[in-house]
Amino acid sequence: MPRHPYKKRRIKSDPVHTSYEVAKLINYVMVDGKKTPSQKAVYKTLDELKKQGHDGLKILHQAITNVAPLHEVKPRRLGGASYLVPIEVRRERKLFLALNWIVNAAKARSNKEYHTFQEKLLAELLDASKNQGQAVNKRLQTEKLAEANKAFAHLKW
Repeated sequence: MPRHPYKKRRIKSDPVHTSYEVAKLINYVMVDGKKTPSQKAVYKTLDELKKQGHDGLKILHQAITNVAPLHEVKPRRLGGASYLVPIEVRRERKLFLALNWIVNAAKARSNKEYHTFQEKLLAELLDASKNQGQAVNKRLQTEKLAEANKAFAHLKW
């Protein structure tokens, strides 16, 4: 038992949109601790959504809702075998997985079609809000794996 239990750090909501999700997205986009370029990228993406006639925060929330998984699998070792046990995903982990999958899918988009990261992120957010794209496919794969291993649900503890 640790002497000092882990205290989770509270992340402040971002100053422009006063949204916790936007602050987390900025942190997941950040590379090598350079926060200013990631802020510019995310804010430009949200401004571009506004120019296209969408509400940027609504699109972001819809994308997160569509990408966040309900169940995932966790390996459990029992005897000599390892079983993939489906578990429900906590709210914080849902947000982490959703934003991480959106950012990774945006980074993986081709450079021929999109030239800047802002364009890639914009396209991925729009796709995710319409229940399409790589990030949504990742959620479907994760939930399909959890469904396939439903027989081992009794092993969770």
